[in-house]
Amino acid sequence: MISDQRMIIRQFLFGKFYFNYIFVPDNTNSKNSNIMSVSRFGVSLEEELLTALDSYVTENNFSNRSQAIRYLIEKNLVEQKWKCDNLVAGAIVMVYSSQKPEIRNRSAELQLMYRDVVIGVQQFNLSEQNGMEIIAVKGASRRLTELSDKMIGIKGIQHGKLIMSKTE
Repeated sequence: MISDQRMIIRQFLFGKFYFNYIFVPDNTNSKNSNIMSVSRFGVSLEEELLTALDSYVTENNFSNRSQAIRYLIEKNLVEQKWKCDNLVAGAIVMVYSSQKPEIRNRSAELQLMYRDVVIGVQQFNLSEQNGMEIIAVKGASRRLTELSDKMIGIKGIQHGKLIMSKTE
């Protein structure tokens, strides 16, 4: 029963979706508890979007829609931090032909130029023909994106991707 609790009702826009958010404070947890309070809310979606959400849940092995929505909101918040040029951490992952030493040489040159954001590098032999390099980075999102674009643009890179996450 919630008669002795305050309900907070809000509506917010996330991408192109409007969410009605009803928050009922959970006063059962003590201040020292490490358990995060969870709020429940209802979402109205067109049938097409609901089908797409269910497919997303299945394809990404989420146990339920809530986990998928939580992941998408967190992902959106991180991407907003990238746009604001906040401090982020991440990895640049590249797959390339290991038959071409100039790829590793150019990668090493760029890492030196960006040594203020490169915090570690790991190289792997995937096969006789292909190698993979993972570069751990931390810094302003603009600077990481700049480095990533240059790395992935090296001639001979077969696939590359920058993965970033908030540091706070």
